[in-house]
Amino acid sequence: MRAQDLAQLSTRAFKTNPMRTWLTILGMGVGTGAVVVLVGLGFGLQQIILEQIVFGETLLSLGVSATGAQNLKLTSDTVLQFEQNEHVLDAAPLARFPALVTYKGLTGNLFVQGVEPPYIRYAGITPSAGTVFTDDDLGNGNEIMLSPAVLKLFGIADEEVESFIGEKVKFRLLVPADDETDEVDEIFIDKEYTVRGITKEEGVLNALMMLPELRSYVGIEEYERIQVRVDTNEFLAVVEEQLIEEGYRVTALSKTVEQASKIFQGVQAVLATFGGIALLVSAIGMFNTMTVTLLERTKEIGIMRTIGAAPVDIKWLFVSESIVVGFLGGVSGIVMGVSLGLVINLMLNLAASQFGGQSVNLFSFPLGFLAFIAVFSAGVGYLTGIFPAKRAASLNPLDAIRYE
Repeated sequence: MRAQDLAQLSTRAFKTNPMRTWLTILGMGVGTGAVVVLVGLGFGLQQIILEQIVFGETLLSLGVSATGAQNLKLTSDTVLQFEQNEHVLDAAPLARFPALVTYKGLTGNLFVQGVEPPYIRYAGITPSAGTVFTDDDLGNGNEIMLSPAVLKLFGIADEEVESFIGEKVKFRLLVPADDETDEVDEIFIDKEYTVRGITKEEGVLNALMMLPELRSYVGIEEYERIQVRVDTNEFLAVVEEQLIEEGYRVTALSKTVEQASKIFQGVQAVLATFGGIALLVSAIGMFNTMTVTLLERTKEIGIMRTIGAAPVDIKWLFVSESIVVGFLGGVSGIVMGVSLGLVINLMLNLAASQFGGQSVNLFSFPLGFLAFIAVFSAGVGYLTGIFPAKRAASLNPLDAIRYE
């Protein structure tokens, strides 16, 4: 049978039984749409969580801190030692001191952290308001970044965060005394710092300033943490293992991302299972429709066999018809599912803008996933049509002609 004839005959149901055909497609679409919406929810949740992480250099860096074992300390020599590793491109330290911060007569406790711009990139520090330090700010001694908890310390509401950019604060560093007592020396910094950005580091009371600026007020003999930038992902685990063997505590953001992705893959599988139940019900309805179609066209099959149609032609006639219905059902399900997801995203973002919240996309629909759904729906159509197609191909022509 020619492909042109097969295409015409397999789509003839849209003219002879349009209502039943479109209802079958709609039923298939509802099941497919349920899968699209639920899995799209899983993708959306995954994107909301992972988009908080800066990719690129962040995933190629390792956070190194001293465990206290083997009398290890993170010093300037340690930074140079890390940089001598053939698979390490750079090592950026962080120094931290307790301090008092003063804003408009109010004073609170926090930690002042001295960093360089590379550390900010490697650690994935991003702003919720304002801007972060860049390589051009290495000598900037007049600006600082604050964590959101510092603003809450001064009673600044979430909707006032943006307006806090440009405000002035002062610091007093609390440095351990030179003797072995528990006393601390208070170093007053006689200048005001301009707030240039607010980080996304929730739950910590931190202020970030450039490391050279901090070093101009206090001697830094030991660092709190060092971010090690590995050259390629291939050697990330190798460098991590080397550092652990040397006695350091190492954290890798890439592992956090990998674990989060695995968790969300499980969530997507569970959601897809619930959607698959609806799709299974739709497939059963489609199977029933194809069986009824076989009974209605039994005499037609007998006539086609009598005038020379081969059993394989009859088989492919039914299979192609079920594939077309399944594919169109998948496309309609994609349209319904994506439309529902986009409408919910729009409503959530409108509500967020009204109440001063941050806009998010709760549903996400990657093109690769939608293409898979379309192909999968055609495959479901094939599976539901193959049994009726085999029955049609095996009918005796004379019995089929006499069928009433």
